[in-house]
Amino acid sequence: MGPNPFVGVIYHWIGGFASATNFIPFRGIKRWSWEIYWLIQGFAAWIVAPVVLATIFVPNVAGILRAAPSSSIYYALLWGALWGIGGLTFGLAIRYLGIALGYAIALGLCTAFGTLIPPIYDGSIHTILHETSGQIILAGVALCLVAVAVNGAAGLSKEREITPEEKIEAGESDFSFSKGIAVAIFAGIMSSFFAFGLTAGAPIGKIAKAQLIASHRLDLWQNLPILIVVLWGGFATNFIWSVILIVKNQSIRQFVGEAGHNPMRAGHGSGDTLVDFDPRDASTKGHIAPRALVANYLFAAMAGVIWYFQFFFYSMGQTKMGKYDFSSWTLHMASIIIFATLWGLALKEWRGTSRRTKTLVALGLFLLVGSTVVVGYGNYLKATQPVPAQSASYKAG
Repeated sequence: MGPNPFVGVIYHWIGGFASATNFIPFRGIKRWSWEIYWLIQGFAAWIVAPVVLATIFVPNVAGILRAAPSSSIYYALLWGALWGIGGLTFGLAIRYLGIALGYAIALGLCTAFGTLIPPIYDGSIHTILHETSGQIILAGVALCLVAVAVNGAAGLSKEREITPEEKIEAGESDFSFSKGIAVAIFAGIMSSFFAFGLTAGAPIGKIAKAQLIASHRLDLWQNLPILIVVLWGGFATNFIWSVILIVKNQSIRQFVGEAGHNPMRAGHGSGDTLVDFDPRDASTKGHIAPRALVANYLFAAMAGVIWYFQFFFYSMGQTKMGKYDFSSWTLHMASIIIFATLWGLALKEWRGTSRRTKTLVALGLFLLVGSTVVVGYGNYLKATQPVPAQSASYKAG
């Protein structure tokens, strides 16, 4: 099956919806500390789902990984570990900024850095600066940064306008723009390294493609083994940090039902989740009832599997873009931000703010999506230009 950019775009939008939706199941978790449900969702997202789905769609996954060059495995793991730090702090950005604003700022920066860092790293930035297509790409990056600034202004305005009670009702009792923006900047930079992991794992994808063709299967699944390795690196980072927090907070007994504190939906001084928490689910000894404990595991695992599907569809979309596959990262980011903003509106995160603040949110979103269009158009122009074989090529994200 050949390239089909239209189908590829649809895959990217499905992946973006999955990414924007994965935090929703966290809202149903009762009396678990962050490190507990984060570790469980990470195990589902970065260990179980990649291995299971790759095994289903790609024959002899273990053999493919054994045949891959050791350097591709090593660097895919390394970049995955660095990206894992971004994923770890991204969760904190959502905690401090809310879904709509956290996604917009962190992913806006991820889009910008995902575009700039690769050409700076491989030296192709010099060529980009002297080509029309490259100049358009950089203009799109600049527009992205303007959009981030506008979203930042919306966050400051929101912090001044909404009351503590409204923050609690929206599940944002920990909202802090200053903390959130610092974490989001760091998360955006580190999260952009996922693209490096995919590039480093390209030899794995080539072996998988040959295996798929030999087995008369669709080469649509060729990137799934790459995801296994990159996500192993991400899980290692998150596992280490979660274990540190479990030891520090002495929260390991929460795995078997001891009640803890859920910062995603916590009320002031109570440690209980808001609205969702039923006092009948906990005994006088401070334990979660078995039914609620099972629900916690299911919600956390569901969040992880939903999260994985963003890159499951991303990997499929990338194979369908053909010479447009450089636009995959920007398409992915744009779709995530749009669906995250829609979730934010559905969850009434901006309730109680002024028309000025809501206008800033809309303007920031418009500029951010526009920036991805500009970056994508610049890459389109680059792809349609004949490139000498010896020239360094540029690939966004």
